[in-house]
Amino acid sequence: MQSKKQMGFTLVEIAIVLVIIGLLLGGILKGQELINSARVRNLADQNSGIQAAYYGFIDRFRQVPGDFPSANATTAIGTTITLPVASSTTDGNGQIDNTLEEAAAVWEQLSKANFIQGSYSPGAVPADETAYAANAPVNAFNGSITLTRNADYTVDTGAASARLNLHLGRNIPVNIARELDVKVDDGVPNAGILRITSPNAPWTSTHAADATCIDTTPAPDVYDIAKDAQNCGVSYLY
Repeated sequence: MQSKKQMGFTLVEIAIVLVIIGLLLGGILKGQELINSARVRNLADQNSGIQAAYYGFIDRFRQVPGDFPSANATTAIGTTITLPVASSTTDGNGQIDNTLEEAAAVWEQLSKANFIQGSYSPGAVPADETAYAANAPVNAFNGSITLTRNADYTVDTGAASARLNLHLGRNIPVNIARELDVKVDDGVPNAGILRITSPNAPWTSTHAADATCIDTTPAPDVYDIAKDAQNCGVSYLY
């Protein structure tokens, strides 16, 4: 009687398949790590570029971008500047005020003076945050960036004070925010020059971060990686 051949994989074949699967998983994880590192680097570079543009503009024109009266800015820059309009009560007071008008004017003036790339020409005062976001730079996660003066950032104790800061926008995952903080600052979410944006920020659609970004149980507070929050907007304090 002829014996039936046994069907199935040999131990060697199974081992080869497992090795291939391991290599594929390793490649995927390594690729994701490289993507995350690139996004962190992009966020850091955006801040560096905007900060350099801000101080470069002041050095050239002796005016704060976004606060430069439109008629004077048009003459100095050599192209039509629409914001802020001449009737603005805060026009030319020497600082960027926490308004949609001056926030939008920052990008119009910096771009038309060739200090940043892109074309930002709102044409009129933004009616709301959606209109503002249509003429503002975005981060790697498509969150609108804002350079303004406010207190919409977290602090370890007490209340935040209004100061110039760059809100790098919403939609930043907590692990990316933590890695960025570790690389450019102290790794603490509510201390140093890089902070998590306040969950109570009035510009809710462009600024406010989820409350779950921070774990307040240890001291000092830490980024709550376990909760995997996907909206941990960060702010650079200037």
